Amino acid sequence: MASISSSGQISVVNSEFCLAYPVDIIIKKKLFSLSKKKYAVTNADGDLFLNVTENFFGVHRRRYLSDTDGNTFLTLQECIMTMHSRWEVFMGDSTEDNNLLFSVKSHSMFQSNTEYDVFMATNSEESGCCDFKIYENEIYAGNTKNNLIAQMNDQGSFMNTEYLVNVYPNVDLVFIVALVVIFEEIKHGGTSNSEGIFELANIVLS
Repeated sequence: MASISSSGQISVVNSEFCLAYPVDIIIKKKLFSLSKKKYAVTNADGDLFLNVTENFFGVHRRRYLSDTDGNTFLTLQECIMTMHSRWEVFMGDSTEDNNLLFSVKSHSMFQSNTEYDVFMATNSEESGCCDFKIYENEIYAGNTKNNLIAQMNDQGSFMNTEYLVNVYPNVDLVFIVALVVIFEEIKHGGTSNSEGIFELANIVLS
């Protein structure tokens, strides 16, 4: 459940991830890796503090967001058989319903990948306003584009996917990282490491 304190602190995963000053982080996607590591998250000085790993097998595509000691904070799971591009995010490494924290889905199934709605688990009906919104490269609290809480700057190239993310003061860092990872997975189809390796092999052999 999202918590907004009287001081304006926005805590979704844990209040300890909310810093009182703006923070720049770098989220870099690993391409064609033989390991399960999918993304590396560093601070502006290049110090690693979060990893995002993937599952190689299974019906659902999953991403696991953990610290450098391997402690899993969140499990990100793609939903299948849905009209919208949709991911669900769970606390820890379990995908039981009682661990559901929030969901992300495209604003419209007829729209390009520019706008996504974020619903907390407590907003299960999803019939009213969303709790957070991703629009292009900006993340907002609430259902409008009035309360900006983070900005993504795509610094990638042909062979490199990298985002410089500016997280506003008192906003949950881990929550923002999860949103950026889902944004990237939907935007580029979420090709897994194993799929990428097969694609590269086909290019080399063709």
